Amino acid sequence: MSATFTMYSTPWCGYCHRLRGQLDREGITYDVVDIEQQPDAAQLVEKVNNGNQTVPTLVYSDGSAQTNPSLAQVKEKLAALAG
Repeated sequence: MSATFTMYSTPWCGYCHRLRGQLDREGITYDVVDIEQQPDAAQLVEKVNNGNQTVPTLVYSDGSAQTNPSLAQVKEKLAALAG
């Protein structure tokens, strides 16, 4: 299964590490972008979060985004995308 969302994160973000661990255990694939290494990504995160660099921010294949979602919220969104 190909990644259907991108997680924007930082290496030091505890919430990011927790969500990544949960996603990995569930076998959910995703791409990761470190916003500290990619200024364009940081700007995207700011745009989605009212000017804040809040991570984790997930952007889905349909262009929608979630900020610091629970595993249940991610699974619900992925199910909706799958139809």
